[in-house]
Amino acid sequence: MVLTLKPEHLNIIRHHAQETYPEECCGLLLGKISDGETELVEVWPTANDYQAETAALFTDENLTTKERRYIIDPKEMLRSQKQGRDRGLNIIGIYHSHPDHPAIPSECDRQSAWPEYLYIIVSVPKGCPTDIYCWSLDQDHQFQLKNFRVSE
Repeated sequence: MVLTLKPEHLNIIRHHAQETYPEECCGLLLGKISDGETELVEVWPTANDYQAETAALFTDENLTTKERRYIIDPKEMLRSQKQGRDRGLNIIGIYHSHPDHPAIPSECDRQSAWPEYLYIIVSVPKGCPTDIYCWSLDQDHQFQLKNFRVSE
């Protein structure tokens, strides 16, 4: 399965990552899945709702800051899901940034990932977005790199 997206989708993700640096940005990916093809239709930026009280969700308490973790408010997920469905779209994934780290999923990313979602990660060294990769979980709950195609 290949994800198809537009240049403006990547621009929105890069811009969000740059403006939130040094904190992680996050957001939802709304789109359509049909005949083994996944099409990204809308990038839905969200606030990083990570708070100190949520530290218990993560295994490495030394890394629990907005610079190293993100959480999307469940109410925001429900709102995007409802508005998406009204337009024939579903949440197909989540994006987030890795400030000053590679665009490779962390163990925390893996533990909190859902098998049915795609995960776009953008690396943001020194505040400048660079590499963007797309990932999905395999049947063993391990991340695998996914291809994506940029179309006009």
